[in-house]
Amino acid sequence: MARLVAAFASSHSPMLTADVHDWEVNFAARDATRAHVDLDGRPTTFAELLASAPADARARIAPAELARRHAATRVALARLREDIARAELDALIVIGDDQEELFDHTNMPAIAIWHGPTIPNAARPSLAAPDWQDRARAHYLEDGQDVAHACDPALALHLLAALGMAGFDLSAARSAPAGKYEGHAFSFVHRVLGTTVPMVPLFLNAYYPPNQPSPVRCFALGAALRDAVASYRADARIGVFASGGLSHFVVDEAHDRAIVTAFQNRDHAMLRGIGLQKLQSGSSEIRNWICLAGTLGDLRLDWIEYQPGYRSPALTGTGLCFAHWR
Repeated sequence: MARLVAAFASSHSPMLTADVHDWEVNFAARDATRAHVDLDGRPTTFAELLASAPADARARIAPAELARRHAATRVALARLREDIARAELDALIVIGDDQEELFDHTNMPAIAIWHGPTIPNAARPSLAAPDWQDRARAHYLEDGQDVAHACDPALALHLLAALGMAGFDLSAARSAPAGKYEGHAFSFVHRVLGTTVPMVPLFLNAYYPPNQPSPVRCFALGAALRDAVASYRADARIGVFASGGLSHFVVDEAHDRAIVTAFQNRDHAMLRGIGLQKLQSGSSEIRNWICLAGTLGDLRLDWIEYQPGYRSPALTGTGLCFAHWR
């Protein structure tokens, strides 16, 4: 019988493939031009965030602090790579969102499972003079030509059937339209973490109203996913991976640390009860972690690492978090 033997979670921000100079300089310039939401989920501007920043904001982005956090994230990524390899998995279910990469607004499913034998990732474009963003994004793409990464269609079809019986109405996909590829939530696992374990991509519509799953629904999906794995008759070691999060594009360090504490204390009520105002913009990817929480069962937290990825005096950035359960 199949067993869920390990779980993993990781932010997938381009901060994790950018160099420390980008943290110090380039992200702030980009953040100054984008729309934001504040810590209560209300639309705001970079100028308003800057005006209301706490007195210690610049100390939080001092070069030594940025260098320390940058180094800590590299250590955490290396540890994740090693832990995934040591788990000796037969398949890895990856929970991630799609940001108009494989899907678009002709059809943006709330929940979907990929059941094709492979999933394509794009080759990085040839650029005469790539800028810092191009260099960071290139880590998610393939060298030279498109690559079809191995998936586990038998497990995917089982999950589709079992989750359907559990009351979840799912979309299913097995091939990509021309010019469409797996999104960065999944290519991060393939390219940045270097994972070659056959994947079952599970898509949650985190970003786009009006059909974003609620925290309660995300957790329930995770619990049903755990039961579905347990009913799979193949002799397989299966892992689950939440890709994305935590807070962004304004770092909500207090809320991020509350989420970390909830995972440490197995406080599922806190995770199911996260308010929708805390799941706006990029912070919506916290849904992927909530879904993973429902899968954990008797798996125990091995380690969790959090770094508040501040990158401007307005305290924009990403809450960078990494974890392993076994």
